[in-house]
Amino acid sequence: MAENDDVVVVYDYWRDNEAATLAHILEGVGERQLYFIVSHFHEDHFNASIVDYEGARLLVSYDAAKRRRLPKERLSAVLRPADIYEDEHLKVHAMRSTDVGISTLTTMPDGTTIYHAGDNNNWYFVENEGEHIRCTLDEMEGMFLSNLREVRSVSKAVDYLMFPVDPRLEGEMLRGVCQCLQHLKVKHFYPMHTWERWDEVRRGVEQLKELFPETVFVMPEILG
Repeated sequence: MAENDDVVVVYDYWRDNEAATLAHILEGVGERQLYFIVSHFHEDHFNASIVDYEGARLLVSYDAAKRRRLPKERLSAVLRPADIYEDEHLKVHAMRSTDVGISTLTTMPDGTTIYHAGDNNNWYFVENEGEHIRCTLDEMEGMFLSNLREVRSVSKAVDYLMFPVDPRLEGEMLRGVCQCLQHLKVKHFYPMHTWERWDEVRRGVEQLKELFPETVFVMPEILG
């Protein structure tokens, strides 16, 4: 989620946390424009209640629009890779993912950039490769690095990065993260797709702090 004086942008809303942080924020939207951006249809990235927020602008990936049968009249944009949505408040580049759907690079009028990876990651499942991906590890890595070059072609620096730190990757959990941080100059990093395995994620983030001291790594106490 990102907000300023003009907008509230919610990425891949699927549930609130125990403190109902998002509910409180949405209650305080006021005159600001509310956006919901959906990267793909997976259950842990989508909540059908977004269509119920009157006045919200819904920017939805092509697969979520189809698979979740969202009403066309409620959608401000259906996004495929290479699509661009722009209005008076923000500009959104839809980009590729190594899984379904899209990733997004959002640019605010003041130049602030936000990259939300969705499920774009180097899904390097060494131990159980066949159970998770339908390509070789080398092919996966090649696709991911190509996707990073696509992001870099639009912006070499990102103010806020939301990216998977997925413990299911075990010893390769930080592989895609490090590659992303090597390609992009990132000010603030927010881990997601953590499966609430916080001890493993925190240990990984401590390693990242040493490797990328110029980046601020944000670890909320409660993160959905």
